[in-house]
Amino acid sequence: MTKAVVVGSGPNGLAAAVHLARSGVDVQVLEAADQIGGGTRSGPIDVPGLIHDHCSAFHPMGIGSPYLSKLDLERYGLIWRWAEVDCAHPLDNGDAGVLYRSLEQTAAGLGADGPRWQRMFGDLSTGFDALASDLMRPIVNGPRHPLRLAAFGPRALLPATVTAKLWKTDKGKALFGGVAAHAFYPLNRPATSAVGLMITAAGHRYGWPVAEGGSRSITDAMAAMLLDHGGKIDTGIRVRTASEIPDADVVLLDVNPGGALEILGDRLPGRVARAYRKFKQAPGAFKLDFAIEGHVPWTNPDCARAGTVHLAGGFDEIVAAERETNSGRMPDRPFVLLGQQYLADPTRSAGNVHPLYAYAHVPHGYAGDATEAIIRQIERFAPGFRDQIVATSSSGTADLAQDNPNQVGGDIIGGANTELQVVLRPRVAVDPYSTGIAGTYLCSASTPPGAGAHGMCGYNAAESALKYLRRKGAEVL
Repeated sequence: MTKAVVVGSGPNGLAAAVHLARSGVDVQVLEAADQIGGGTRSGPIDVPGLIHDHCSAFHPMGIGSPYLSKLDLERYGLIWRWAEVDCAHPLDNGDAGVLYRSLEQTAAGLGADGPRWQRMFGDLSTGFDALASDLMRPIVNGPRHPLRLAAFGPRALLPATVTAKLWKTDKGKALFGGVAAHAFYPLNRPATSAVGLMITAAGHRYGWPVAEGGSRSITDAMAAMLLDHGGKIDTGIRVRTASEIPDADVVLLDVNPGGALEILGDRLPGRVARAYRKFKQAPGAFKLDFAIEGHVPWTNPDCARAGTVHLAGGFDEIVAAERETNSGRMPDRPFVLLGQQYLADPTRSAGNVHPLYAYAHVPHGYAGDATEAIIRQIERFAPGFRDQIVATSSSGTADLAQDNPNQVGGDIIGGANTELQVVLRPRVAVDPYSTGIAGTYLCSASTPPGAGAHGMCGYNAAESALKYLRRKGAEVL
């Protein structure tokens, strides 16, 4: 039987493993940690009974994934849950931009910007599935929906600072800017509108759900499906060199380019090794997990209903903070993403004590402590928050990298979204998943289409591996 080894059990590694196993390949997954899941791991931290997400938390691109959505993972225990409000962006005057799954409800709350919001996101949300099926594949593939792609392209290529001029109200600009900031890149650079447009469109199509029981439920379901198809998962096995990988017809690495360099070493062709060395990492994150008694005392009541709250003030402040972090300077007021997953999924709480998730954008490899900066940003929009803190656990950039080697320097998105890397990552190649070594592929978030618990990097890499196996005459589906 044809055999594959997958190194790494994040959502992309497991998506690759599932696709190969369902195609008749004998699959073995090797995971360095004691728990599978990579960026989707979840569990208690300081207070027993609370469930905290280690990294990935909200999943508009996961539920809308062209691959995962077809797997029927609900049969393996995955349950999606939604908060009343998907995202809120409070302002200092007490107002807030509020994102609902409903496009009409979102537009109604944006006042004068409502019609403009509907014009921007109407076709993107109704056509999201078709658009995602093209955008979440390597760029060299011919588009299946060229008209939709042609309509999206000019908007996506704009800097977010240009797109923001469409909206006239502070809350309209801030709401879009907060989503665009997920790119971790200066918002005055070309193509920074793309991330904001796609995540917002996904939200209007599917909402921003969480997985009941923690994000680990996504990869737990994928692992159960893999085992159902005869696959095997071994944890606690760190692969450092190619010689430690069992014999296999194909090998897929759910690691970043630096990890591939370490494992494959001199086996890599020179051009590939040079490209991997030049791969640019994104700024880092500094993460805080809180246990709080009661609910966050938000000044704006819509924030109390929101699964995600973006804390960064107005649009100009977001732009300034992202410019600073990308320049290697820690801003006084960093962009902070705060997650209230327990609002959608009460199983994560213990009575009146709730888990709260927050991270700030910080410079790559930032060695300082951003705890106070994050708490100040929360207190700015929720005075009295400090009094509710029961426990706090912090993870700086070095901690994140130690916990998950793919998060180099605290980079939680798998590489910088530069003008080139946002579409051509990890290198310019017809097959970006190929390492240049026959039968060996990269399948992490450092490959197209990038970050998110959508599994498409793994699926696409597995497709490349299956094409290779068919050329070799292997009997695969």
